[in-house]
Formats: sequence, structure tokens, C-alpha cells
Amino acid sequence: MATKRTTTKPPTATAPAPVEPATCQPCGGTGNVAITVRVGRKRRSVGQQDGLCLNCLGEGTDPSPGTDA
Repeated sequence: MATKRTTTKPPTATAPAPVEPATCQPCGGTGNVAITVRVGRKRRSVGQQDGLCLNCLGEGTDPSPGTDA
């Protein structure tokens, strides 16, 4: 009768911890940036309003270059 071969089980691979995406620098992760409102012929500043962040397009996460297809 042949001898029985025994092998050890390979260690189970644990999944790496999920990496949180970095926040966008211009908007600080909010997706909004302050835009100065100008009025009049001399274009004086009267206040600010919220505008969409053009870097992340309102997502709030840092776009990683090179992921576009």
C-alpha cells in the first residue's frame, strides 16, 4: 500500500484594508469653491457664492491622473 502524502495548507491571504480616496485640494473635499461676485462698471466685489469645483467636478475626491480610458 502506498504511503499517504500530507501537505500543509497555504496561509489564507487576507484582503488589504481599503484605501480611502484623497480629498481634492482646491475644494477641501466639499465639491464647492467660493467664487467672487463682481458688479458695476468698475467690477467691484460685493460678495461670494458657491460654485462647482472644476478639479473634481463636485465629487470631493482627488482625481488620479492616468485612469481615463
